[in-house]
Amino acid sequence: MSQPLTVVMYHYVRRIAESRYPEIKGLELELFVEQLEFFSKHYNVVTMEQVLAAKYRNQALPEKALLLTFDDAYAEHFTHVYPILKKMGMQGSFYVPAKTVLEHKVLDVNKIHFILASTSDIQQLVGSLKIEVERYKIDYDLKLFDEYYTEFAVANRFDCQDVIFVKRMLQHALPEELRNIISDKLFAQYVGMDEAAFCRELYMDKYQLEQLVRDGMHVGCHGYDHYWWNKLDEKSLEVELTRSKEFLASIGCDMQNWTACYPYGSSSEEVVVELEKQGCKVAFTTEVRVADLALDGPLLLPRLDTNDLPKKRNAKTNQWYTN
Repeated sequence: MSQPLTVVMYHYVRRIAESRYPEIKGLELELFVEQLEFFSKHYNVVTMEQVLAAKYRNQALPEKALLLTFDDAYAEHFTHVYPILKKMGMQGSFYVPAKTVLEHKVLDVNKIHFILASTSDIQQLVGSLKIEVERYKIDYDLKLFDEYYTEFAVANRFDCQDVIFVKRMLQHALPEELRNIISDKLFAQYVGMDEAAFCRELYMDKYQLEQLVRDGMHVGCHGYDHYWWNKLDEKSLEVELTRSKEFLASIGCDMQNWTACYPYGSSSEEVVVELEKQGCKVAFTTEVRVADLALDGPLLLPRLDTNDLPKKRNAKTNQWYTN
């Protein structure tokens, strides 16, 4: 018997138009409220505890079950999202990269977001990246810039090819040490703000995460450094997950029932094996479809992006609506 579960993925939830970075792609706060009201009308919002009980103890989920997940532990998840969920009697599952809390370092993915949001000329940014690649070509034994561009400038459903190219180059295509050097340069050039101060504004702190745990929200693993897990060797992946779990334990999470969310959707057979080895109960990918707990493996559950679902309280249901 099928057990459908619609898992919704959120990142930025803020008053984007009124912010310093209106080019950031996210969900406007007012639309978030309307979307939750739509979910209240058409779905049953469930908790992580209900999902685990359904998967491991054969307890049935309610019809039209829906789980809310929030990636990257942004400060707005505490200041905006959490009070709204509390008011509406809903649980959110928040996935935190521990490095942001413990080291006050901005994640590479967020540096890239805000670099992109701080320029109106993507061609200029691509040009800046080309200068850096050519500057470090010999030192790091790099390929020709045009070879990188041909391989990685591939548009997807969210971004044009130039934006994807910048993201992929600074996320994983270049050597890690060089990625950090170039990201720091471009962040200083385009954003122009002290990284530690920016970090404290952007992410939740330990006390806020502890409050979420105390108040019945779920907090899970999103890695320590937010690396692509499927690009790490076996030992590096083990360390990445272990350090994240140590942080989760330090904020009071139930480590008998810890869950994870793949950074960038970076799953693989090898990653699943390591998650199983370390006792992970549930892990979420970025595969775009409704999950079925009766059929899907617990460590490869798909999710829908917030943009895949209606954002108006009175909207009609769409293809993702489960009967």
